[in-house]
Amino acid sequence: MAFFDKLLGKKKPELKARCPITREPIESGFGYLLTTSQVIASKKYWDMIMTEPETLSYTVSHFKNVASGTQMRTMIFDKYSSIDKPWMISDSCINLFENVDKKQARENAKKWWDNGGQYTPEQAGSLDDQAFQGFKDYAILEAGRSRIVLQ
Repeated sequence: MAFFDKLLGKKKPELKARCPITREPIESGFGYLLTTSQVIASKKYWDMIMTEPETLSYTVSHFKNVASGTQMRTMIFDKYSSIDKPWMISDSCINLFENVDKKQARENAKKWWDNGGQYTPEQAGSLDDQAFQGFKDYAILEAGRSRIVLQ
C-alpha cells in the first residue's frame, strides 16, 4: 500500500505540536514532554494559571472568600489534572516546572516526535495521594495569592 501511496502522492499528515500554555508551535524534534503529574506538581505553573486574565476574577473572588471563586478554581484544577496524554511544552515555558529533569523531558519529546506522537513516558514523577492532595490544595487555596491586590 505504501508503494501506491507514493505513486499517487499521498503522504502522512505532518506531525505538529503546540505548547498548551502559550499556544506557540513547537518545531519537530524540539520541546519537552511532561506527564500531567509533572505539570500539576509545579507551584509556578499554578500561580501562572490562576492569575491569567481568564481566571483572575475567580482568584480575586476566592481570596475575598466568595464560594463561587473557590468552586471555579476547583474546576480549573480538575480540568488540568485529568488530562491523560503527555504535555508538549515549549522552551519558553519549561522553567515553570521547577522539579522536572529537563534532559529527560527533552529525550521524551524526541521519542514522541520519533514515534509520530504516539509515545507516552512511563509514569515518571507520578504522585502519591498525599502529594497530589498537597498540590491540589495549593492550586485551589493558595495559587496566585502573591500576585493579586485585594481592595
